[in-house]
Amino acid sequence: MADTHVSAPDGRPRCAWPLGDPLMLAYHDIEWGTPCHDDRALFEALVLDGAQAGLNWSTILRKREGYRAAFDEFDANLVAQYDDARVDSLLQNPAIVRNRRKVLSAINNARAYLAVQAEHGSFDAYLWRFVDGHPIENEWRELSEIPSQTPLAVTISKDLQHRGFTFVGPTICYAWIQAMGLVNDHVVSCFRWHELTGR
Repeated sequence: MADTHVSAPDGRPRCAWPLGDPLMLAYHDIEWGTPCHDDRALFEALVLDGAQAGLNWSTILRKREGYRAAFDEFDANLVAQYDDARVDSLLQNPAIVRNRRKVLSAINNARAYLAVQAEHGSFDAYLWRFVDGHPIENEWRELSEIPSQTPLAVTISKDLQHRGFTFVGPTICYAWIQAMGLVNDHVVSCFRWHELTGR
């Protein structure tokens, strides 16, 4: 039996993981798995997925607006210039995860991101070449079938690390590319799987 539930009030079948949380539900229904080609959004998601390490995604989602305010709307050109004083200020900000390694990683990754943009023309062009520009359409029937990482995620992780990125292990990278729609990991009975595949 597919690991989905029918969600009130609209009665549409969904993946089970966002149910019971209105914010997560909206994120699932609108954002998660939708192909993203916006450089700023791709950078934001990479930073937030790194911040999630060891935490629940719902925690990060609730802090997303705080992160946007704290990190200049994820303008990498600005984040890349943060100095020690800015780091100290961020570590006093309760609107974000106050972990020094994660804050320093966001700044470091902004610099690496800008280098990727310069090399490839856009971060979008760099990332989507790993899937030849087209989302991978998986056909999972149960959430338990969905892996936490894949060979593709390992490949992306290694390439990012080679380019100087941090907090980009294979599990983080897989969560990132799931969210950004490079892979469609909605279960097949979810209404979003059908919307995204057109099947």
